Amino acid sequence: MSDDVRQPSLSTFPRLLMHHAKVRPGHPATREKYLGIWQTWNWSQVAEEVRALACGLAELGFKRGDNLAIIGDNRPRLYWSMYAAQCLGGVPVPMYQDAVAAEMIFVLQDAGIKFAIVEDQEQVDKLLENKAHCPELAHILYDDPRGLRHYNQPFLHGIDEVQEMGRIHNRNHPDFLDGEIENGRAEDVSVMLYTSGTTGKPKGVCMTQDAFIEAARVGCEFDKLGPEDNILSYLPMAWVGDHLFSFAQAAWGGFTINCPESGDTVMTDLREIGPSYYFAPPRVFENLLTQVMIRMEDAGALKRKMFHYFMGVARRCGAEILDGKPVGAGDRLLYALGNLLIYGPLKNVLGMSRIRVAYTAGAAIGPDLFRFYRSIGVNLKQLYGSTETCAAVCLQPDGQIKLDTVGPPAPGVEVKIADNGEVLVRGKVMLKEYYKRPDATAEVIDAQGYFHTGDAGFFDEDGHLKIIDRAKDVGKLANGAMFAPNYIENKLKFFPHIKEAVCFGHDRDRVCAFINIDMGAVGNWAERRNIAYSGYTDLAQKAEVYELIRECVEQANAELAHDAMLADSQVHRFLVLHKELDPDDDELTRTRKVRRGFIADKYGVLIDALYSGKTSQFIETEVKFEDGRKGKVSADLRIAEAKTCPAQASKKAA
Repeated sequence: MSDDVRQPSLSTFPRLLMHHAKVRPGHPATREKYLGIWQTWNWSQVAEEVRALACGLAELGFKRGDNLAIIGDNRPRLYWSMYAAQCLGGVPVPMYQDAVAAEMIFVLQDAGIKFAIVEDQEQVDKLLENKAHCPELAHILYDDPRGLRHYNQPFLHGIDEVQEMGRIHNRNHPDFLDGEIENGRAEDVSVMLYTSGTTGKPKGVCMTQDAFIEAARVGCEFDKLGPEDNILSYLPMAWVGDHLFSFAQAAWGGFTINCPESGDTVMTDLREIGPSYYFAPPRVFENLLTQVMIRMEDAGALKRKMFHYFMGVARRCGAEILDGKPVGAGDRLLYALGNLLIYGPLKNVLGMSRIRVAYTAGAAIGPDLFRFYRSIGVNLKQLYGSTETCAAVCLQPDGQIKLDTVGPPAPGVEVKIADNGEVLVRGKVMLKEYYKRPDATAEVIDAQGYFHTGDAGFFDEDGHLKIIDRAKDVGKLANGAMFAPNYIENKLKFFPHIKEAVCFGHDRDRVCAFINIDMGAVGNWAERRNIAYSGYTDLAQKAEVYELIRECVEQANAELAHDAMLADSQVHRFLVLHKELDPDDDELTRTRKVRRGFIADKYGVLIDALYSGKTSQFIETEVKFEDGRKGKVSADLRIAEAKTCPAQASKKAA
């Protein structure tokens, strides 16, 4: 973006929006696939839509300092609602759309929500269910009217209706909104994002306009992002990653965001759009790789042989070619042939043919998974950050990619390692405060102004940060060796047959693990071998499946044996859980992070069985279904041993 954006007069997101509407009015700003057809709004049209919505909200009584809940899938008018709230000096509060009604109560109450803008009937019903617990909730606006024809509550409004009110308001008070935008300041809170609450109640993270604009500016300049780029916006709007990439960076760089038709059509829509910029957490890249491997299992013998041969070539030299490093002529020729026959078609199937920059963040990504994508020519990089730091602490520069680090600190961000190994961060990208929680704010920001991330890490010899694990999760085995469960779990999750893993070992003499199989990958594997099963629980306990998982665990152990710091953390015993870990059962957060403490309490009997030498253990577990009903799943779980390897003399670089 041009240098004039740096002017103080363009220091808020509403001002950036109006800037784009002025300098590139006809350029596509937002697309949405609806009924199979892509609809497009240019920057001028988006500015007009936002103006009508903001004035309509003002007519309903929304004012400076109010918080606006936003709930739903990625929809243009939900993104525009963020601008509309900010225009009036209010604060958008995006919430996870897949949360059940009861989970929403805390945020609605904590944020004192008076206004909510939601996607459809499903979200309206959740808020109506919670209305008695949230007396301050005065107005609910909805985007999609389907199913709501006979809802006659006076506080329910269609966005179309509110925008029409806004247009009338704007005609009667033509200077009103411009005046409100002018009153906005860089230090105003631009958004409130709630933490995932892995260890307790979520906290509202108040981020200023200045913080997110700085994070967006640095990211766009770092990767040379501009109006000609475009991104698929499909991750939860309540997640800091989506807010940075699909709102803040789009507002700074002026590029196009594309909203898929639904969660089920993301892959199809990705292929159609062919974005130049892509962002996904590791679990998405894991799932994509799993789908590729399932398809290869179903392919003919010749195709399978070609795939594995050329993937061997890619592993040998693909990442080096991508980074512009010297590679022998023979390997270059083989890679070019592999690109024609394998890598190119594979990237096309994945929707990644036109990607110039791809990022992953939100959790550690396994080095093997990372190398796979880079080896086929996808410029996948890692960034490191948190909700409290606009997800923008470290970035990996092109040509300096390391598989096991998150890169050096981003421009303008200071990072240091505390005496206890915790990563500390200082810079403009930090949170202003936790909402109504001065105690929690004081706990994480020290006297020198450093934010305590809660992550353990260290800098390597090139100044790149390596994250080991959450500081609170890093422990020691009984023999004093380091135990970093997340690192081990990522090793296990690289295998397409393993969807989730939870490792235990702190203060114990050995490491044991819970495994969740990937139903798609293992189901396909079982069907090809004529292994009959009636469902997840039945399949998970098959002897053949245990042998399959044992091979994965032992391969991970062999890799850990080469790691000087974690060679003692090889998995000795494991079991395959009888159910998938699920956010609805409180075992995972909505961003699919493991709630370790909760799982340890809930499945204590299984942990005891792993460490007491038992070969099986009965368990019965209560589960929640999507419609709110509860049921029980029970099984006799087998417990298996895994071979471990002696620590190897050759040590991997830390």
